[in-house]
Amino acid sequence: MTPVQIGQAYDQITHLWLRDDFDRSNGISAHQQALNSVTQGKTALDIGCGCNGRLISLVQSHGFECHGIDVSAEMIRLSRAALPDVSFFHQDVLIWQPPRTYDFISAWDSLWHMSPIQQTQLINNMSHWLNPGGVLIFSFGGLEHPDEHRNAAMGPQLYYATLGITGYLSVLAANKLNLVFLQRPIAPDTHCYLIATKPVS
Repeated sequence: MTPVQIGQAYDQITHLWLRDDFDRSNGISAHQQALNSVTQGKTALDIGCGCNGRLISLVQSHGFECHGIDVSAEMIRLSRAALPDVSFFHQDVLIWQPPRTYDFISAWDSLWHMSPIQQTQLINNMSHWLNPGGVLIFSFGGLEHPDEHRNAAMGPQLYYATLGITGYLSVLAANKLNLVFLQRPIAPDTHCYLIATKPVS
């Protein structure tokens, strides 16, 4: 799928994140853990920021100035209305040029609609956008080996891919990022995340 197609698909399903029964605790403890690893700086970027603002609000509560980016125009419209003090960008993150570098970068549930090559490119980009000493957190499909598939579980037909756990660790190593924590899958859930830091020197 192209970024435009992904954005249009998500434009149709923003309500899923605004329902009363949406689990707003999703990702919170992981981000709290990552924020506890930040030792300097107060600039943050949320990639695939979505529309309910729960993660950005948490990061803001730690004193960070936040930016958000999403490929869905409707997600960005709702985010701007809810959090007018945050700078939001409706862009394809693979070609976006950020206005600054960051001390904290999150890509929660946003990599997996990209191809393996695109995911590698984005991790490379995030490494470049991260200040020395900065912290990166992202989630991914926690299979041991690379995989691709499509499903329509959320409504529109969407593409999903993973590099496999070893693949993500290899990309971190290639960017000289230090792994702080890896949450491996807990059956039957295959959802994983990792936290990494960029060396100061």
